[in-house]
Amino acid sequence: MASRQKTSCKATGTTATIRRRGPGSDAGDDIGLDALVGHAGYAVRRFQLWIFHDFIKTLAAVDIRPTQYSVMTVIAANPGLSQMAVAKRLGIERARLVHLLDSLEARDFVSRIPSATDRRSHALHLTGRGKTALARFKRLAAEHERHVAEKIGKENREHLLRILAGFT
Repeated sequence: MASRQKTSCKATGTTATIRRRGPGSDAGDDIGLDALVGHAGYAVRRFQLWIFHDFIKTLAAVDIRPTQYSVMTVIAANPGLSQMAVAKRLGIERARLVHLLDSLEARDFVSRIPSATDRRSHALHLTGRGKTALARFKRLAAEHERHVAEKIGKENREHLLRILAGFT
């Protein structure tokens, strides 16, 4: 049986409710968080972990990861974009993006075409198979977004997106 305990953070004047679970629960549930309760970064990171877990679980049948989905979505919205532009826009290290594109290319989702204007660069495009796959991924991602709304409430989800818009 779960019980609740109110915890205050003197530095920020906030109060958080921490759920304590009964026997058989995770030992970590009984560990106090002290000042972390009032740290936005800690809360955002914990929410991010939940978000990624739900996204991966919801899209498990299609074996797509959040970063792969993001890359494919940006390429679909901007056909012909360079690898460097994608990396910069999504905040991905170029070396990591190359590996990620290799995996998407191996699945015939993305093609790299030598740039007509810069011999050192490649233009990125979704293949026909990639476009079809992305349509399915987007339907599953919409299901994931419904899970987020169920977790935090539709209005809170919309408010959170407004708050975070300055970081995208």
